[in-house]
Amino acid sequence: MLPAVLKEKLRLPVVASPLFIISHPELTLAQCKAGVVGAFPALNARPESQLDEWLSMITQDLAAHDAAHPDRPAAPFAVNQIVHTSNKRLEHDLMLCVKYKVPIVISSLGAVPEVNAAVHSYGGIVLHDVINNRHANSAIRKGADGLIAVAAGAGGHAGTLSPFALIQEIREWFDGPLLLAGAIATGGGILAAQAMGADMAYIGSPFIATKEARASDGYKQMIVEAAAADIVYSNYFTGVHGNYLKGSIQAMGLDPDALPVADPSKMDFEAATTGPKAWKEIWGAGQGIGAVKSIASVAELVDRLDGEYAAARQRLAL
Repeated sequence: MLPAVLKEKLRLPVVASPLFIISHPELTLAQCKAGVVGAFPALNARPESQLDEWLSMITQDLAAHDAAHPDRPAAPFAVNQIVHTSNKRLEHDLMLCVKYKVPIVISSLGAVPEVNAAVHSYGGIVLHDVINNRHANSAIRKGADGLIAVAAGAGGHAGTLSPFALIQEIREWFDGPLLLAGAIATGGGILAAQAMGADMAYIGSPFIATKEARASDGYKQMIVEAAAADIVYSNYFTGVHGNYLKGSIQAMGLDPDALPVADPSKMDFEAATTGPKAWKEIWGAGQGIGAVKSIASVAELVDRLDGEYAAARQRLAL
């Protein structure tokens, strides 16, 4: 069963995935006001003191929006916490989430009971992203409320399993909140995720090519012009396998078909190699980018998804 925070005030069953470097208050607020859960990584606020400013701004802005528009309140927002030993800010950033009672915390790269307990202390929920059934079991045992199944084709750090297989295995034992990530870039894809057994879709790459996103013009345009064949899967840049735009790799003088293999034990989310860095120079994206035809506003993107979702339901007489 979905908690109220994931059911109420949503136009579409969508969580906009937190995009490293790219997501910031302007993008997050636009997503929430368009009717989908907006999210950003805590590490995007730099220096760390800026996170306090961002959370204050977002909570006040959303409250003001709801007061002014009671007929169309904004969706809730989420903050992504990297739960990995390389993240020295975790305790500081988590305490700010507690201070502002962030409705949804998305945990990544590690499941830690103390993180879940801190979020639960004020009534928030934790969604943990996983790439396989073993990680899913571990996350729920350690207190996560829900799961984000990151299947093959997802932008950034991603797994290799088919969404059909991953959702099927998790649903054999878990009936709680389940989101699906992996090349979802259309309203039909959102409905397909639900048909497979997920409650919601987790969408990232299409939001990179929006006017509000903190991405370079070149990055946005490359997403518009690229397709699934232009995505490269490698662990070279962070120590964890992820999907990246081939063109950005070539622009750094590297051969996308002959990248070295990194040592996962030396994983560092911010700087795993001495070469070009993800996500500043090596641009992440998922295999669904072929559906992105232009740089649009967040409102225009959500309008497109909503229209496609309704059309897909009508085709199937739902």
